[in-house]
Amino acid sequence: MDTERICAGRTVIVTGAGRGIGRAHALAFAAAGARVVVNDLGSALDGAATAETPADHVVAEIEALGGEAVANGDDVADWAGAHRLIRQAVGTFGGLHVLVNNAGFVRDRMLVNLGEDEWDAVIRVHLKGHFATMRHAIEYWRGESKAGRPVDGRIINTSSGAGLQGSVGQGNYGAAKAGIAGLTLTAAAEFARYGVTVNAIAPAARTRMTETVFAAAMTKPTDGFDAMAPDNVSPLVVWLGSAQSADVTGRMFEVEGGKVALAEGWRHGVAIDRGARWNPVELGPVVADLIRKATPPEPVYGA
Repeated sequence: MDTERICAGRTVIVTGAGRGIGRAHALAFAAAGARVVVNDLGSALDGAATAETPADHVVAEIEALGGEAVANGDDVADWAGAHRLIRQAVGTFGGLHVLVNNAGFVRDRMLVNLGEDEWDAVIRVHLKGHFATMRHAIEYWRGESKAGRPVDGRIINTSSGAGLQGSVGQGNYGAAKAGIAGLTLTAAAEFARYGVTVNAIAPAARTRMTETVFAAAMTKPTDGFDAMAPDNVSPLVVWLGSAQSADVTGRMFEVEGGKVALAEGWRHGVAIDRGARWNPVELGPVVADLIRKATPPEPVYGA
């Protein structure tokens, strides 16, 4: 492993690390010197259980390259499972420095056809799965801080353009990813006192999910730079997990190929204040003027 070891001595959890972007993260952190807990249920694209054990395969890859890793098969959206995941990292490697929340699946459908179970399943694994692991990780870090031990913790969450701009046919997924963006902002503000930063990425890369939804755009080129390779996303995540990123928190990064962008979220926009209550019949031209002065929104994916 000849990558600069900017995460040497750090313990990292990567959820959903058996395939795709998560696997790329796990391998990149190991190459950077980290000890990695590779979490993956081995589920199908829609979250259904399978007999596969991809986490074990990734651990074997890391060990073959001279790194340290251990597999974990807990469900991150299960409260007790998320707790076990954090305790395994601490118990196996003596501590925890980085939590990368990446696990998720899709059950895409137009809202008019979306079932309650499809809504609940996607919200659960993405949004609750982020919260549950964060909750148990910050409990550990808060304990370390209160005990007077130095904490240099990192959380990197995974949102999506579907959450930032919306995506036709992905109402459940987009809502969960938008929720993760808001959760990241709140956690960054709350966790700073304990020495923990919280950031998020909105990646674009070839995965089981994107190959299905955006098949044409995700086709691997026959030669040249493969912009959609999942490995392109991981360098930023590794840097965010390193000691070098201590002054960066509450940020959303869009990552695609060789491009890194800092996304700008909801802001207070143009306003008109009359100093008194509006009459509804007066608001038509007021709203039209606000829209005229405002920056147009980004287009919804697939619209």
